[in-house]
Amino acid sequence: MKKLCLKLAMMAVALTIITGCKENVSSKTSKVDKNAEVTIYLTRHGKTMLNTTDRSQGWIDAPLTPAGVEIAEYLGKGLKAEKVTFDAVYSSDSGRAVETANIALKNSGQEDLLKNLKTDKRLREVNFGTYEGMPNEEMWTAIAEKQGKTLDAFQAGMAKDGFVNTIKGFADTLHELDKSKLEELAQKNKVPAADVSWQAEDYQTVIARSKSALDDIVKDAQKNGQKNILVTSHGMTIAALVSSLDEKAPVPATGLKNASVSKITYKDGQYKVATVNDLTYVEKGK
Repeated sequence: MKKLCLKLAMMAVALTIITGCKENVSSKTSKVDKNAEVTIYLTRHGKTMLNTTDRSQGWIDAPLTPAGVEIAEYLGKGLKAEKVTFDAVYSSDSGRAVETANIALKNSGQEDLLKNLKTDKRLREVNFGTYEGMPNEEMWTAIAEKQGKTLDAFQAGMAKDGFVNTIKGFADTLHELDKSKLEELAQKNKVPAADVSWQAEDYQTVIARSKSALDDIVKDAQKNGQKNILVTSHGMTIAALVSSLDEKAPVPATGLKNASVSKITYKDGQYKVATVNDLTYVEKGK
């Protein structure tokens, strides 16, 4: 009888522990507010050496120029002046975006966030494939000719069609051109095309990967009770993303400026583009 009572007592204690654990898990889960508002400060990196030499720069990388460092410093100082504080920071895994995040946060007095900076390749710039590093004029000329236009006519059309429509045609055309180049190189080297290089991305691929990254950032923010998130990325990618969320987003015909901020809010299952290409933080930082 004593042994039976002891076993029953031990079972009761075990059940109490299990129940308590379930209650703790349930309690933690209940704290996740899927309707909580999250604000994303989506920022383009500072100017780089390849920007200065007017060469294409997608997945390849280059460090910031002195002017690029300076504008990232202005951004950080402006954020500090406006008392904008962040709960987390994310960046493209490209060095120029990581460098911009580091400089901006150090100058905004939020250097501690860098200990937990998360990089994500889904936030990279558009991949230009075998056209990476090529003089921009040469790459854009190839795209214009593929579309049956002169370079001058193609560039003139940007003002009429807008930056987003232009880069959509740019990415999709480059994707086709690069496919042909890869096949030629593959035949020449007698290897599969997939072994030569990554193929230039089409427009929808860029939107899909960047939107996937944004969704995950918001989920993590809601899970962790975070409100303001800094994300450093790239001009074409940011323009494509904000336009996919709001087709009326005011993306300038000339594209997004270095260190500009495009603010996105998420609440009740909906994204809202609040600002695009905002340079007020940079101006304030000066």
